[in-house]
Amino acid sequence: MAPSKKSKAHHPPPPSRTLVLDNGAYTIKAGYVAGDVVDEPRVIPNCIARDRNKKVYIASDLEKCTDFSEVAFRRPVEKGFTVNWEAEKEIWEHEFFDDKAPQPCDPSETRLLLTEPSNSLPVLQTNCDQMVFEEFGFASYYRAMGPTLNSYHDVQGILRTPREPGTVPELPVEILLLIDTGYSHTTITPILQGRPIHPAIRRLDVGGKLLTNYLTRLLSLRHYDMRNETYIVNEMKEAACYISLDFKGDLERTWKGTRGERRETYLSGGGIAKDYVLPDFHTRTKGIVQEFDPQRASKARKLAGESSEDVLTLRNERFTVPELLFHPSDIGIRQPGIADLVMQSLRVLPVGLWPGLLSNIIVVGGSSLFDGFVERLQKEIVRLAPDECFVRVARPENPIISTWLGGANLAKHQHIEKLSVTKQEYEEFGVAWVARKFSTGLES
Repeated sequence: MAPSKKSKAHHPPPPSRTLVLDNGAYTIKAGYVAGDVVDEPRVIPNCIARDRNKKVYIASDLEKCTDFSEVAFRRPVEKGFTVNWEAEKEIWEHEFFDDKAPQPCDPSETRLLLTEPSNSLPVLQTNCDQMVFEEFGFASYYRAMGPTLNSYHDVQGILRTPREPGTVPELPVEILLLIDTGYSHTTITPILQGRPIHPAIRRLDVGGKLLTNYLTRLLSLRHYDMRNETYIVNEMKEAACYISLDFKGDLERTWKGTRGERRETYLSGGGIAKDYVLPDFHTRTKGIVQEFDPQRASKARKLAGESSEDVLTLRNERFTVPELLFHPSDIGIRQPGIADLVMQSLRVLPVGLWPGLLSNIIVVGGSSLFDGFVERLQKEIVRLAPDECFVRVARPENPIISTWLGGANLAKHQHIEKLSVTKQEYEEFGVAWVARKFSTGLES
């Protein structure tokens, strides 16, 4: 007798290890989890670069580049979404599947845990699912919204909440407000028991890329033409910029004065001005931030040949550029700043959730590394929040790999078996079924 068509197919055993991949716009964070053994994640540039000599560097090969002057970048992720799978495939193959790959992977014996941005378009999600199973052939797969992975952290430990020694945190955490400020954009995601509250997610189109481009424009107007030197400007931004806790006061101290005037605070630097020595890629491959010296870059010394260094003096650029995270309207972007977006997000939620969310705010992403970011954000939210709500804002020790570490904790958690989809299920039920399963999450 022929077997029934409805008979259950044999399910293969779950893969022995999981490749956790936080596929960011600027960098990929990648590492393996096998049982309770968690590898140290690698931070890989998510780009293909070409230098002035037309030499091409793929992803981690970029560290071999010795001259970043006029380097052109091709990035597969734009505005937070993977839109160029041809380039992304080339990067993944170079890092994981080639013979000399730094992190060799056998996809037929590996589960992939891949991050995606909030509110991704269904067509982009479908393309991603098809690439994972049809192009790479992973045995099992889970596509997770990046911010939600942070709920698999010891959040109270990050917030330094007093508690009994030996207390084991329950994962995922019950309530969390996650602010992810990365390369392409900034998102505010309220999370309840590991699941995002979709109607309350807010997005600000200001991230590290826009800040770098704005600093490039300012420097090109005030100093040298830096329009082809975005890599150098990005390093300058990371090394010298900060979030001001007294924006008007700092602006006053860096003001030159009216025409023909040279105010004392301007001449002395006001404690804000810094000299940035540009790399020459012969004796120095990285720029150096130094204390402001009024004589260092004077024209007289240049003409006398006493100074062979190219020096930029950074004044109000140091704090007006990252200020865009709090006041995007400064350059005409018609969006509220981070603190206002947090309140916008809360207003669509029941008031009963506000105290829990406001007292558990975690910030991650590269743009959160600016000095003064956490203090300024807390100050702004306290000003806007109800008086009876206690506001706590904290940043993990390493906000760049925080989402990856949350994903690694999920890969060890019992939830992963329920959330992931096998290649066999994909072939049997199709793309639409996979999309529905990922969208319902633990409720499915």
